[in-house]
Amino acid sequence: MRYYFEMWKRDGLDARINDALRMMVREKAGRAADPSLVVLDSQSVCAAAGVSKATTGLDAAKKTPGRRRGLAVDVIGLIIAVVVVAAPVHDNAIGTALPNKVAPVGTVRTALVDQGFKASVVEHGRTLGIDVQIVARDPGGEYADLDLERPPTPALPDGAAYQQIMDVFEHERRPLRARDLCLALDLPLMPKRLEGTRA
Repeated sequence: MRYYFEMWKRDGLDARINDALRMMVREKAGRAADPSLVVLDSQSVCAAAGVSKATTGLDAAKKTPGRRRGLAVDVIGLIIAVVVVAAPVHDNAIGTALPNKVAPVGTVRTALVDQGFKASVVEHGRTLGIDVQIVARDPGGEYADLDLERPPTPALPDGAAYQQIMDVFEHERRPLRARDLCLALDLPLMPKRLEGTRA
């Protein structure tokens, strides 16, 4: 199996298979085969214990030993390009390497990046014909009124029975089984087995 993988990798067949599968998924999702917009980002990945120190490092910002993975993804999350570097490498180096890998696709016109990427990435993208846009967080923007930290409190049912159940839970202060709850509310217990009983 390894022989075929190495042969396919040397001939570029593995990349062509990946591209063909990505195009099929995009077309099935109702999109063009090749993307016109990508999102560039990077993340730190911890390295395994046996990985050589020569190819890893420490991401000073996140205190993560290992490597950094740079990804270019389309709007439905499919990977267009990947760059793997040592952890201390800055986002700008990743930001200039990813457009180099994305440009041969030929249809990418826009790339969105976060504020970790600097103006040099925008300039490099321009030389490749890709409009790199730095997307800033806008605390007063369109989604400022959403409370993303805490989900909304669900509406609770009204009624005496609900209040009685809540009183039992408040009084007991321990996990209750359905049987315990029925006993506390003076409800009749049903037999565990209903076979052979008459209505």
